[in-house]
Amino acid sequence: MSRLVLGTRNRKKREELADLLKDLPFEVVDLSGYPSAPEVEETGTTFEENARLKAVGVAQAIGEWVLAEDSGLVVPGLNGRPGVYSARYAGKQGDDEANNQRLLAELAPLPDDRRAAYYICVAVLANPKGEVIGVTEGRCHGTIIKERRGTGGFGYDPLFLVPEWHQTFGELSLRVKQALSHRGKAVVAMRPKLREIK
Repeated sequence: MSRLVLGTRNRKKREELADLLKDLPFEVVDLSGYPSAPEVEETGTTFEENARLKAVGVAQAIGEWVLAEDSGLVVPGLNGRPGVYSARYAGKQGDDEANNQRLLAELAPLPDDRRAAYYICVAVLANPKGEVIGVTEGRCHGTIIKERRGTGGFGYDPLFLVPEWHQTFGELSLRVKQALSHRGKAVVAMRPKLREIK
């Protein structure tokens, strides 16, 4: 069976991606089994640049097919922030609580009609030589509410309301979130390329 390595050590992200790929005929693993895989610096100024850096860097280092992605939250009312800095918006990488606090504080002076936001995910598939085979993008539009709701998901999910469902990503079931999410859309768009893995 072929193997696809997800370019992440984030357990919740791995679970989401593995669930989206479970019907495909290969083993899906993350970087936890590759201690020598580099911690790629996200020095790009766009989501695509960062996803490419991760996919290519990891594939070249471990010689496997790698699916990497970069994703984040874009709030037009905040001039696109937090954007590519979503995971380290408050300073420390992956501090969801501090990131959410900063987002709420920055949105507080704005009127309700300026709280629109969207999640974006750019996925990049690289072959074992580190050549980019596919690039896809997914988006999900919503609104940032003023108080957290739900305990599911991660990152900004408890604040990200999907208007059509009247629920946040923190409240939606994994199945519904997968169907709606930026990450789900990017992975679905990548499926034709993933089927080429031998």
